[in-house]
Amino acid sequence: MKLLRYGAPGQEKPGLLDSTGAIRDLSGVIGDVAGDALLPESLSRLAKLDPSTLPAVPAGERIGPCVGRIGKFICIGLNYADHAAESNLPVPSEPVVFNKWLSAVVGPNDDVRIPRGSQKTDWEVELGVVIGKGGAYIDEADALNHVAGYCVINDVSEREYQIERGGTWDKGKGCDTFGPIGPWLVTADEVPDPHRLPLWLEVDGKRYQNGNTSTMIFKVGEIVSYLSRFMSLQPGDVISTGTPPGVGMGQKPAAVYLRAGQTMRLGIEGLGEQRQRTVDA
Repeated sequence: MKLLRYGAPGQEKPGLLDSTGAIRDLSGVIGDVAGDALLPESLSRLAKLDPSTLPAVPAGERIGPCVGRIGKFICIGLNYADHAAESNLPVPSEPVVFNKWLSAVVGPNDDVRIPRGSQKTDWEVELGVVIGKGGAYIDEADALNHVAGYCVINDVSEREYQIERGGTWDKGKGCDTFGPIGPWLVTADEVPDPHRLPLWLEVDGKRYQNGNTSTMIFKVGEIVSYLSRFMSLQPGDVISTGTPPGVGMGQKPAAVYLRAGQTMRLGIEGLGEQRQRTVDA
C-alpha cells in the first residue's frame, strides 16, 4: 500500500493511493496515518480494503507529510562511505545519530525556508524508515519486522550551523521546513529489499545526487536494532538513514549552496518524488 496524508497544514486527513494513481479517503477507517494505525495488525486490515469502496479525493489536494504525530525524527549521518569522503570525515565505526526537531516536518512539495542570514543551506536525499511495531533492544534479525514502511526524505541542512557553530549537528539540521517527508508511506511488503533502491536529487534541473541504498554502511535492520539500545522505538517514529554523495558541500572545485528561488526535485525508485521551492524565511 501507499499511504498518505492530504489537506491543509495541520488539518491533514489519511488516504491511500489506488492503482490508478487516485487518492482515496481513509478518514472513515482510521483517524490518521499515525501511531497504532501503523501496527502490523492495523496495516493488515487496511490491506484487505477494496480501494474502490473508499471516497475519491478531488485532484489537486495538497499532500502533507506521510506520517502524522511523529514522536521522534532520528537521523543517521555519514552512512555512505563516499559521502563521508566528500565531507572530509572518517567512515564511522558506529552509526552517527542526531535529531531533527518536529517543527522541521513539512509535506513533500512544501516550500523550504532558508534561514535568515544562511549562506550554506544544503540538500540530502535519504531513505526514510517508519516504525510500525515498537520496542527496545530489538534483535537485528527481527528488526525489519518492526518497520511499517519507507518514504522519501530531504534532510535539508545548514552547514555553517551544523559544523562551524559549536555543539551538536542538530542546530543545522532541525530548522523549520528542513524535513520534507513523503509523498507516500510505502508499506514494507511492497519494498522487499530496501537496500537496492536508486535515489537521486536535482537542483534547477541539474542532477547532483545519483546513488543507491546498496552502498549504505549500516543497513536498515542494523540501524533499527542499534537505535533501540539507546531509546525505545514507537509506532510512527521516523528514521532518516543517510545520504549518498553529491551534496552541495562536497561539490568541486567549490561548494554549491541553495538560495531563494530555486527548485529541488528528488526521489527514490518505488517511493515517489518530492519537489520543493526555496524561499527566504
